[in-house]
Amino acid sequence: MSLRILLVCGTGASSGFMAVSMRKAAAKQGLNYHIQARSEAELENYLEEIDVVMVGPHLSFLEDEIKQMVAGKAIQVMVMDPDYYSTLDGEKALEHLQSVIGQNRGTADE
Repeated sequence: MSLRILLVCGTGASSGFMAVSMRKAAAKQGLNYHIQARSEAELENYLEEIDVVMVGPHLSFLEDEIKQMVAGKAIQVMVMDPDYYSTLDGEKALEHLQSVIGQNRGTADE
């Protein structure tokens, strides 16, 4: 499965480091994921190009606003966990992502 993932944070810096870690973990697992990072201010420019938005934990207060922004589009929005975000653990981030995607697929299929 190919998946287009956008990580967002305040300026795109910390999410950029996380994106690098996630790309390495995805490559190691043989996953066809396109992972990029941008500032939250740039999010609207990428809505036609993504399947998932992963929000930095320090921007969790924007989750509802981002969900409204993507309403009507097939885009999953999730907030990254501070535990793996603070350590830039790309493998844990992928586990979380796959868990959320799996839960939503199960709900949609029922």
